Amino acid sequence: MVDKKELRAEIVRNGLTQKKLAEILGMSEKTFITRMQRGVFGTDHVEKMIEVLHIEDPMRVFFAKREA
Repeated sequence: MVDKKELRAEIVRNGLTQKKLAEILGMSEKTFITRMQRGVFGTDHVEKMIEVLHIEDPMRVFFAKREA
């Protein structure tokens, strides 16, 4: 389960918007937002976000424990 707050923080730290990141990932903003809400992305998109957002510890962002 994706830690949505952490992912949003990483997007901001890198000076991007959800819309711009969605474009980089090759999806619409609506699709990106839907996947964020569900907290689930495919491995190809996760790998790309790790690269684009320079995430050093992907476990804390992409493999967080389920939210209560």
